[in-house]
Amino acid sequence: MKHYFLFLVILLFSSCQYFEKQIPSEKELLAKELKEINWKEVDEFPSLVDCEKIEDKTQRNQCFFEILTQLIQEKLSIDTLSVLYPELDTIEVKVTVFPNSAMQFEPQFPKDSVAYDTVKIDSILKARLVDFPKVNPAIKRGIPVKTQFILPVILKVE
Repeated sequence: MKHYFLFLVILLFSSCQYFEKQIPSEKELLAKELKEINWKEVDEFPSLVDCEKIEDKTQRNQCFFEILTQLIQEKLSIDTLSVLYPELDTIEVKVTVFPNSAMQFEPQFPKDSVAYDTVKIDSILKARLVDFPKVNPAIKRGIPVKTQFILPVILKVE
């Protein structure tokens, strides 16, 4: 009899179906998953077709930034920015790559930049920074996402 009683007690405590489990709701699971996602980083950075063959993520990212900076410098080297503003040797350009592979460029000026006609520089940049090769957008969890970064572009190469 002791063996049956012991067996029943073990069976009662080891059987999962007799205890009510709390099943998290869909909203709780979603909230937990959203908290775990690092929204500051992407799984894959944007890339150009020329950089796709590189296996290492760091080198592929470096290739993308080098080629993009070089293309921007080439497009701006034929312009009048260096003539209009000879003291301006480097400009920071905020680059936005959208999920549909479109790109947007915005010059970033210091807060005290009253020496420059920011509207004129902005219009020159928008006119020159067109016709870039196709950019593959950044990927986060298998979905193309919008990314932004700032590139320092050297206007004068001496």
